[in-house]
Amino acid sequence: MTDDCNVLVPLDVPESAKATYIDNYLLVTQGSGNLMLFAGDQKVEHLNDDFYGEGIAADDADPEHLFRIAQESRIGVFATQLGLINRYAMDYPDIPYIVKMNSKTHLVRTAQKDPYSPQLFTVQQIVDLRDRTGLDIAGIGYTIYLGSEKEALMLRDAARLIAEAHAHGLLTVLWIYPRGAAVGDEKDPHLIAGATGVAATLGSDFVKVNAPKKDGASSGAMLKEATMAAGRTKVICAGGSSVSAEGFLKQLHDQLHTGGCAGNATGRNIHQKSLDEAVRMCNAVSALTIDGASAEDALAIYIGTKD
Repeated sequence: MTDDCNVLVPLDVPESAKATYIDNYLLVTQGSGNLMLFAGDQKVEHLNDDFYGEGIAADDADPEHLFRIAQESRIGVFATQLGLINRYAMDYPDIPYIVKMNSKTHLVRTAQKDPYSPQLFTVQQIVDLRDRTGLDIAGIGYTIYLGSEKEALMLRDAARLIAEAHAHGLLTVLWIYPRGAAVGDEKDPHLIAGATGVAATLGSDFVKVNAPKKDGASSGAMLKEATMAAGRTKVICAGGSSVSAEGFLKQLHDQLHTGGCAGNATGRNIHQKSLDEAVRMCNAVSALTIDGASAEDALAIYIGTKD
């Protein structure tokens, strides 16, 4: 069902939650239909590897750096774990949040054991916090590792979480990564398309995938199969490890305009920078994602020669 604001409202959103769902969708996409997701969930996923060391700004050692960036820049939504929201959001009540519902560290490698990331929080916890504090908690996120021996458990959890979230007007974002002993190439374009199709069958609003890689082709060209397979579930691409600003923005433009993606989920390419530089990068990415800016204009925003 499409409402008067051209927001497609899934049929599992009850009438009592429809207005909340629409408000959340318009909030995080800024009315554009595209999502600029600032990813701040890596403190579990990668421990402190992403936040301290050579080439990483000293600001990033403090978890509050993530909240400062989200507060001072233009983003669609900030995704992080519930514990960080509980300890910092009282000072940052104006940030739109997505709560990451599961996480695991990278210490147990795939070669040792297939990945499994069980649910940590309940939707009711999220709803209770939202209703009690008035925070803009717009949705939830959950990671599935397709190809893992535990994929059935994660698929079940995701299906339940999506239904519960929609019942309360919350949006859903699935992180889906093919990973495990059964997976030969995690970034095979055909396999990435399979992952986005799974997200569609589970009824998620958005799905975050890694950009495919194969034979030197652009990630945008290789994403076309994935965005078609996702149907009405919108595809956003993970930002990946830090690269040059120019290269990153050009790649993102290609993913949006050639690949048909509806946004991005960017973490390290933002938060590993100093606050001022991170804010400029956020604003550049948002210009690309939400305003349809060119890669050149986005780079000018990052450099500081264009507002």
